[in-house]
Amino acid sequence: MTAPTALSADTLASLGDRLPVPSYDRGAVSTGVVHFGVGGFHRAHQAMFLDRLMERGEALDWGICGVGVLPGDRRMAEIMAAQDHLYTLVLKHPDGTYEPRVVGSIHDYLFAPDDPEAVLERMADPAVRVVSLTVTEGGYHVHPVTGELDTRDPRLQADLAGDEAPQTTFGFITEALRRRRERGTGPFTVMSCDNIQGNGDVAHRMITAYARAREERTGGDLADWVEAEVPFPNSMVDRITPVTTDEDRAAVAERLGVEDAWPVVAEPFVQWVLEDRFAAGRPPLEDAGVQVVDDVHPYELMKLRLLNASHQALCYLGHLSGHRYAHEVCQEELFARFLLAYMDDEATPTLEPVPGVDLDAYKPGLVDRFANPEVRDTLARLCADSSNRIPTWLLPVVRENLAAGRSVDHAALVVASWARYAEGVDEDGQPIEVVDADAEGRTAAARAQTEGDDLAFLRDADLFGDLAEQEAFTTPYRAALASLHEKGARATLEEHMARTRG
Repeated sequence: MTAPTALSADTLASLGDRLPVPSYDRGAVSTGVVHFGVGGFHRAHQAMFLDRLMERGEALDWGICGVGVLPGDRRMAEIMAAQDHLYTLVLKHPDGTYEPRVVGSIHDYLFAPDDPEAVLERMADPAVRVVSLTVTEGGYHVHPVTGELDTRDPRLQADLAGDEAPQTTFGFITEALRRRRERGTGPFTVMSCDNIQGNGDVAHRMITAYARAREERTGGDLADWVEAEVPFPNSMVDRITPVTTDEDRAAVAERLGVEDAWPVVAEPFVQWVLEDRFAAGRPPLEDAGVQVVDDVHPYELMKLRLLNASHQALCYLGHLSGHRYAHEVCQEELFARFLLAYMDDEATPTLEPVPGVDLDAYKPGLVDRFANPEVRDTLARLCADSSNRIPTWLLPVVRENLAAGRSVDHAALVVASWARYAEGVDEDGQPIEVVDADAEGRTAAARAQTEGDDLAFLRDADLFGDLAEQEAFTTPYRAALASLHEKGARATLEEHMARTRG
């Protein structure tokens, strides 16, 4: 068998008979975007849209320079450098169709810990007009209850002191904006692409608060300028992008004859709804299929409270029932009915009208997307980082329904299933690896609920506010948790559906 060809700029032309590759001159691409958080989602989404534009002969001055700030980003830096920043994006269709393409819109990558000054000067370059973010919900340092800037992160504290080079995304953005203001360059646009309601507004509020907190220690008046002059457009982003596996790398090598150390796999569906608010222009993203709108808010609520919250609704119950992949869960009629019941009964009443979207078609379409057997999205990925995800995606639905006097039975079962999962032991006595920013604290609280305090998990006010005091929530929560312990996840869900849906 012929050895696969290593992906690089030198081999790109020879790969063109095996899969689509960039036909545009990558040597003519220049940096217009600096992006923090180059992972699978960014490469399956924003970078893909810009690659589409470049393939049309547009936006060659909007090339992406990726930036990694975390120690774990070093591997991405090394692989991107070795492959001349090229990678294979593979779309996996439900019918087994395998749709690959080499994406070329990322043309540089800087690992900030090695050379923070290079990152700052790249961001200060007037040619850079957008700084974009996929840094996860936790990367915005939002206190989960107060909504204010949470400065407990030691790296953020170091940046606030201002004694050394930046370590955090906020530190780099603020210092780069300071340099641009000082040099008369004008601001760049900060464009969040994370799954947070009002992601641009949140970024605006947190980065301004960071700048103000830094000024209290180091002096200056940058915060007012950032607040007044820097645009932070809101956006809604959507594409299921599971973690790349060794099997994915092997499939790219065997099926395409390409050696790619970090390909990306994703579902065919993709959506990006973006607010048209930029400081120094933007790429013609609408030419690539992006919905550029005046108001993103209805689309955000739809996606966060239907898709993202439904991921939480399926992952813990699914894992406790013995499944390990999202498609396994959603191919079971019981779980599919539960997801639709949550979406219809509890999420939809909290939504606004969504222009151009038929929710009656969108909701079962989500279940179909989750059930795609080719994507193989792991429940481990969906169960991770719950302390950031549940408060962001599900608890706003709970609070709105409680305020309106509506039922929260479905959401209470979801939170109870998280609490049961966080105990760290499954129904067969096997260990569960709880991956969370505060995994130790979550597990300790979850285990306390088995020792006489069935509300122990809810008593963390930083996550749940006063939910532990809301009888309309604690009554169904307690019943669900007791049933999960006594009868198991599947029997609990069967009884829940029989009681709530008949």
